[in-house]
Amino acid sequence: MRASTPLHLYEELLLLALRDEEGTIANGGMLEFALGGALLSELLLQERVHADSAEKHMKARELKSSGVELLDEAWRMIADAKHMADAKNWVSRFAQIKRLRHRVAEGLCDKGILREEEGKVLWVFTRKLYPEVNHAPEDEIVERLHRAIFSNDRDLDPRTAVLIALAYHAELLQNVFPRKELKERKQRIAEIVKGDAVGQAAQEAMEAMQTAILVACIMPGMMAAVVSSS
Repeated sequence: MRASTPLHLYEELLLLALRDEEGTIANGGMLEFALGGALLSELLLQERVHADSAEKHMKARELKSSGVELLDEAWRMIADAKHMADAKNWVSRFAQIKRLRHRVAEGLCDKGILREEEGKVLWVFTRKLYPEVNHAPEDEIVERLHRAIFSNDRDLDPRTAVLIALAYHAELLQNVFPRKELKERKQRIAEIVKGDAVGQAAQEAMEAMQTAILVACIMPGMMAAVVSSS
C-alpha cells in the first residue's frame, strides 16, 4: 500500500477482525455495529458531522464529497434525514447498511491490501473470503496500538484512541495482543476508552464512540431475544 493512501477507521477495524491467512472474521458478533461506530467516528473526526449541543443530535456540515463512496453514503444519510437522530440511532442505521463488511473489505482489495476469494461452507454454500496480501498496513496499525496501550502518553492521537476503544469493546484486541499482557494494562485501556488520554479535539468523537459501543454491545443480544421469542 502506498503511504499516500491512508486507511479509514472502519478499514483499520476490519483488518484487526480478519484472520490474515484464512480471510475470515475472528470475532464477528458485534462487527457490524462496531463498523457503524467507526463510520460515525470517522465523520466526526473529519468534522463532516457534529453533535447538537442541546439534544446531541447528529448534524451534517455542508462539505463537498470525499470521493469515498461508503463514507459519503453515511454522510448523506445524516444530511438527508427528515428527522434528526442521536449517535445511538445513527450507529444502528449504519450497521444495517447492506453488505457493510463486504463493502469495507472490497475497498481494502482495491487498495491492494486484501484479496477476494470464494470459499465453501459445508462443501455446499459459498462465502466471500478476504485473505491479506499486504501485511504492512496492519503491522503499522498494530505497532500504533502497541505504543498507545503499553505507554502512559496523556495526549494520544485521536484516531488511535477511538480505534482502541472500538476494538476493545468489539473484543478484537485479543486477536492482536496476548490476553495476559492486556490484563496487565487494564487500567491504561480503561483510561483510553473513557477518553482521558486524548486531547479536547477528540472528545466529541470519543463521546459518540462510547454511545456507539453501547449499541454494539446491547443490540445483538436484543435482536437475538426478539428472534427467539417470535
